[in-house]
Amino acid sequence: MTTPSLAAPQLVINSRMLYSSWIPADPHAAAALLAPGLRPAANRAVYMNQYVVDSAEQTSSFGAYSLTYLGVDLAGRTAPDGVTPARFFTHYFNSSETVRAYVRERGVPASQGTTALELTGNELVATTRVEGVPIIRTVARVGSAIGSVARGHLLYVTRVGKRLMAGNYPYVGEVVSPFELVSLEFLAKDHPVYALRPAQPLRRVEAWCWYAPRDSFVYPGGEYEYEP
Repeated sequence: MTTPSLAAPQLVINSRMLYSSWIPADPHAAAALLAPGLRPAANRAVYMNQYVVDSAEQTSSFGAYSLTYLGVDLAGRTAPDGVTPARFFTHYFNSSETVRAYVRERGVPASQGTTALELTGNELVATTRVEGVPIIRTVARVGSAIGSVARGHLLYVTRVGKRLMAGNYPYVGEVVSPFELVSLEFLAKDHPVYALRPAQPLRRVEAWCWYAPRDSFVYPGGEYEYEP
């Protein structure tokens, strides 16, 4: 029996989200993951989002899930704010086949994986696993106060067949203060995601390093063809 496609768009509220960005150790290897016709941003930055949706009641239809996705910032196009670069998905590790099926239809390279965010005191540890094996571990120091509310849109680019597609993803996140991204470890040298490992010492893109214990967003339903 075929599972019916979910209606678009899909809403998620109050996820626990750790977003980070850095300069990769091998910018050429990272850029090689881009689809033909796309160019990396001038600083060659990589982005990553590790988050957990704890209950089905936080979603319109997805159900509970965890996710790590990452990729490369792009040259030549920005989100609607005119500042944030468009971003291309290179990896997408999701615990839910329901979500994976939804995003695959839209060109996202979705595969199975789990993400855990564990907060002990002011230390937040995010661990991404594939087939039970840890492949990425992020450590941050976080405060308990909400320092600001981040809101706007992100522009993510995917490839559907030979076509590049883009979608605006609106979000509202309660960002904690203080915040420090302490470390980023790519633990599996034999996994393709290792191409995106950070330079050492860690070169953070500070504007895109933050933690929100409550972040809400929409998976778009109005994608359009992307012209680099």
